[in-house]
Amino acid sequence: MNRRCRRPRVEAGLNFEELLDELSCAHMCTMCNSTHVIPFRLTFRPGIPISEQAVYAATRAIVAGQLRAGDSFPSVRTLSRELKINPNTAHKVIAQLLNDGLLESRPGIGTVVAELPGSTATQRTDLLGQQIEELVVEAKRLSIDLDDMTSAISRHWNRLSIPPSGESK
Repeated sequence: MNRRCRRPRVEAGLNFEELLDELSCAHMCTMCNSTHVIPFRLTFRPGIPISEQAVYAATRAIVAGQLRAGDSFPSVRTLSRELKINPNTAHKVIAQLLNDGLLESRPGIGTVVAELPGSTATQRTDLLGQQIEELVVEAKRLSIDLDDMTSAISRHWNRLSIPPSGESK
C-alpha cells in the first residue's frame, strides 16, 4: 500500500503507465487530497445576492441539525474555494452568521456553530413577521388556499425537524 493513500502500491516491474499512475497519485487521488466539504448545499439563483443565499443555506443547515452546536464552520478561505465565490463574499457570509448569533469565534479553535439562542414564542413570531406576510401574499397571488398552504408548511416543518435523541418521530 502507498503510505499516502489506500490504493495498492505497485511493487517490482513497474511499466511506464503504472509508474505515471503511482506518481500522479499525489496530485489526483481523493484519498491523498481530499477537500473539506461544505456541510450545506447551495444552488445559486439569479436575482438574489450570493451572500444572502449562502447565509440562508447555512442557517437552514443549523436549524435542521446538519450542523450542531460546537461543530467547526469552514474558514473564509475554505468557504470561498468550495462555493467558488469571492473571499469578500465568504467573509460577509461568516460575519452575518456571527452577527445573527448562529456562529461564534473561539480563539485558538476557529469559528464554530453556536448554541441556538433562547427566545419567547412572541419574539420568534415577530422575527418571522415579514417572511410570513410575503409567503401569504405570494400564496394568495397564486390562488393557494389556506389548507394547502398549511399542509405544505407542515411537510417542510417535518422534513427539517429532528426528533430528540433517543426518540423517534
